[in-house]
Amino acid sequence: MIDLTERAAKEIRRIVTDQNLSSETALRVGVKGGGCSGFSYTLGFDDQIAEVDQVSEVDGVKVVCDPKSFLYLNGTQIDFEDNLMGRGFKFGNPNAAKSCGCGESFSV
Repeated sequence: MIDLTERAAKEIRRIVTDQNLSSETALRVGVKGGGCSGFSYTLGFDDQIAEVDQVSEVDGVKVVCDPKSFLYLNGTQIDFEDNLMGRGFKFGNPNAAKSCGCGESFSV
C-alpha cells in the first residue's frame, strides 16, 4: 500500500478543489527511469483507473499506482512539507537503497 500523511492528503484535496477537478479524480503515483539515482517519482491526477492498477483510499484521497511502479513503491509514505527549506511532497520509500539529496529520485 502507498500511504499519505494527513498533511499530504489535505494538500491533495486542496489542489483538487482549487483546480475544480472531478470528485472521481485520483492521485496517480509512479516511477520512471532517470534522475540522479536511477528512478524518479511521478505524481499526477488521473480519472482513468485500469483494472490492473493498485488502488487505495487514504483520508478521502484515492491513490492509484500501476503494477510495475507498485513493485518499487509498496510501503511508501508520501508527506507534504511547507517550510523555509521548501514546499513539496516528500517520499519515504522503504524499498530505496539510496536516494539523491533532493529526495526526488532513488535506487533499489
